[in-house]
Amino acid sequence: MKAYVSVFRLRFINSLQYRAAALAGIVTQFAWGFMELLAFSAFYRVNPAAFPMTFQQTVNYIWLQQAFLAMFMMWYFDFEIFGAITSGSIAYEMVRPLNLYGRWFSQSAGTRMAKCLLRCPLVLAVALVIPGPLRMSLPPSAGQFALFVLSAALALGVVVSFSMLIYISAFFTLSPAGVRVITAAAVDFLAGGVVPLPFFPDKLRAVAELLPFASMQNMPLRIYSGNIAGTAALEGIALQAFWLAVLMVLGRLWMRRALKKVVVQGG
Repeated sequence: MKAYVSVFRLRFINSLQYRAAALAGIVTQFAWGFMELLAFSAFYRVNPAAFPMTFQQTVNYIWLQQAFLAMFMMWYFDFEIFGAITSGSIAYEMVRPLNLYGRWFSQSAGTRMAKCLLRCPLVLAVALVIPGPLRMSLPPSAGQFALFVLSAALALGVVVSFSMLIYISAFFTLSPAGVRVITAAAVDFLAGGVVPLPFFPDKLRAVAELLPFASMQNMPLRIYSGNIAGTAALEGIALQAFWLAVLMVLGRLWMRRALKKVVVQGG
């Protein structure tokens, strides 16, 4: 365990050096966040009672989504892992005295956490002080915030464990680009990355909320906003823990199979 913590720490520290990229990302996230909020506000002004979330809950959801973008968005991948598989340098990884699944999991989690830390504080600081109805509010209670923190940690684990399945698929394809692009688009939609899940049609929402994708950004953001609370929040967190365990078991089994069949060409 100590070795994997070291991998996480080293990758976390290494990723903190990309400050210029983080600043550029922050500008983009503010622009996108304001654009989304202005679009939603236009719909809410017509008939606020027609929506499954209050406007303040939607505001909180969108600002948190932008603040924790690097943690929860599926379209972010560690291309160093893809490169190790496609270039053949996986051979060096396989002789190291570390479980490869655990190493890559720690590496991916460390990178996401570092990128989030560079952007999150400034986004939240501005979102909490901007004037008018677009201002983000604090969670309804301290208990709700504690549930949000727990849910966010589990959501990160689910995102990384699902990302591991995409990395492992590269062992069986000539290029990982197709799987990566299609999966990222589908998962972000079903995770509430385009619109929150409560805005989905009832039948689609009922199915989506049982899938592992709803255990990603959907759950912590709705818990913080107060859209999910009490027993429903605890049930959602339990579902997150279930999907995290399932995805990690599947990933480890698939990784074991992939490493038994991998062939590295060259001399």
